[in-house]
This record gives sequence, C-alpha cells and structure tokens, in this order.
Amino acid sequence: MFTGLIEEIGTLRRSYKQGEAMLLTIEASRVLEDVAIGDSIAINGICLTVVEFSGSAFTVDVMPQTFRHTNIKDVRAGERVNLERAMKAGGRFGGHIVQGHVDGTGVIVTRTPDANAVVFTIRPHDPALLRYIIPQGSITLDGISLTVVSTDNGTFTVSIIPHTLRETALQVKGTGGIINIECDVLGKYVDHLLHYRGNGAESADKGSSGRQAARSGGLSAAFLADNGFM
Repeated sequence: MFTGLIEEIGTLRRSYKQGEAMLLTIEASRVLEDVAIGDSIAINGICLTVVEFSGSAFTVDVMPQTFRHTNIKDVRAGERVNLERAMKAGGRFGGHIVQGHVDGTGVIVTRTPDANAVVFTIRPHDPALLRYIIPQGSITLDGISLTVVSTDNGTFTVSIIPHTLRETALQVKGTGGIINIECDVLGKYVDHLLHYRGNGAESADKGSSGRQAARSGGLSAAFLADNGFM
C-alpha cells in the first residue's frame, strides 16, 4: 500500500522489451536507502517488485497485464518517473489509500495556469472510470495523491500546487500526455457491493445466469439487511 506522496523523481536508465514483457532499470537514490529484493516500489503509480538493485539504480519486471493497461510501455530511456516506497506501518499517512493498481490511463486535454496553481483536465480512455471520480474526492495520477476539482463532459480536473509540480514528473507533462489513473479504492468497493447479490456458493450453484442475476439490481432494504447493514 502507498500514500500517493512521491518521494523522488527517478530516471529510466534502461528498458528491455520482449513482446509485452519488460525489464526496467530506474536510476534513483532516496528509495534505495533501505531497499531489498522483493520490495514494492510504485513507478508512476504502478506497484512493481524490485528484482535487482545497486547503489544507484533498481530493476523491476513488467508483465503483459501492466504493459497493456498503464503508460509504462511509453516511457523511454532518459524520461523521469515518480517513485514511492511502500508505506511503513506506523508512518504518517499524508495522502490517501493507494494500492498501486492502475485502473486505466487518460490523456491530458488542457494544462492551464490558475494563480499559483496549474489546472490539469484529464479525459479517461475508459469513460466507465468516471463513475468513481467525484468532485472533492481522491484520485491518483501517475502515483500522486490528488483531489478532484470538477467533472464535466467525460473529463475531470485537478489543481496542482507549485510544490507538487516541482517534486513530481508531472512538471514535464503537457497537453496530449498519457497519465495513469487509480480511482479511490473505497468507491470501487462500495460500487461493487451495491451491485452484487448473493454469495459465491449461490452463484456457483446457479451457473452463469445466477452470476448475472447476482450482479443485477441496486441498493435496497433487502440488500442492506442481507449484508449486515440493518
């Protein structure tokens, strides 16, 4: 688990691609202070596992699932990336709950100055993600914990303070840039519960038609009672 507070900007040193599998070596310093093989480090908001490291860099594997659903395939040698180590138990929790499980990508539609801030307008490639994106709610963009300002016509906006712009790779992203999106995990679980009926055993007995019925319907008093809310 992560907080969405970026610890440092790393640089992609090497990228070895074989089909939809990749091996990335990232130049870094702070995140290497207590690194060990098997540790999780979020790269642009993607939770990846350290498989090698030295005093100045670490290496991670990227599997096809990650390749297909994030912007990691587009990062080139020399580009900067956001880095965060997994959260320590007992540490400060300054952002929000970030899993490092990217839901999809979006494109930066506009980047507009607003006094001391910069407002980014993002259009998700999958419009279905907008159901989890609400004004004043939390969202993670390239691993950065941010607050949604508004949603409209298939897009949403976030406002970036100068500190966040300086301390993250967002500083070099402009219109047309592709960004990783992780929606608030609490909203995703609530949505799933509200649209799921019955347990696994019942669904298995009923077959595919039973599973379809299990996911139909909405919030009702019967549902709340069945799931311990009443």
